[in-house]
Amino acid sequence: MLDEIYKVQLDGVFEGPMDLLIYLIKKNEVDIYDIPIALITDQYLKYLEWMKSMDIDFAGDFLVMAATLTNIKSKMLLPVHENEDPEDDPRMEIARPLLEYLQAKSAAEHLSKRSILGEDTFARTIDKEDYSKDGEDEIINVGLFELIDAFKKILENTSDDQILDLTADKISIKDKITHIVDLLEKQKSMTFGELFSSDANKSEIILTFLAILEMVKLSLIRIVQHVHTGIIRLFYL
Repeated sequence: MLDEIYKVQLDGVFEGPMDLLIYLIKKNEVDIYDIPIALITDQYLKYLEWMKSMDIDFAGDFLVMAATLTNIKSKMLLPVHENEDPEDDPRMEIARPLLEYLQAKSAAEHLSKRSILGEDTFARTIDKEDYSKDGEDEIINVGLFELIDAFKKILENTSDDQILDLTADKISIKDKITHIVDLLEKQKSMTFGELFSSDANKSEIILTFLAILEMVKLSLIRIVQHVHTGIIRLFYL
């Protein structure tokens, strides 16, 4: 019963293992050709552990990537010979696919911007002024891993004395989604932080986050982040 209420499955809707790697590389500001494999592998595994603890199901390819990174990490511990070819660097095993993935993703994003006849016929548009509420016009779409980082910060500010109680008689994700939809219909948009009440306990905070993930999965909301302020804002579609 608990699993049915609280578990959220990614099922290819959110980013995959390549996106997590790219996110970690950008976050650590490292060169894709000179990846600190031990650091990135440790961070990658921590993200998987965190998602598992949140009952977020992820596809097997996340685990395959984890095994690949761990294998590369072990190879990096072997001694390096002076005249060794740079192409023999174990990190190339992941660097090449990452570069190919980035090229394919860039091409896909370029194609997606082309107008398709009738594509937006029934879509509700969002005014540009709404995106500028936080004082900046430059925005980027927010992915799962940016949301996880933002959510972790909210959890860190929650008292450790609170007891985590995910019981079946509490409010469900469906109820929480309805509540969030009501708020967004009234206000058009809200910042990520505004959805979490300052006096909410950990159970409520986690439920709200899982509801947000489910709403993204159902294409009920769009989430963007202002580049300069870092503020994450949700729009109801």
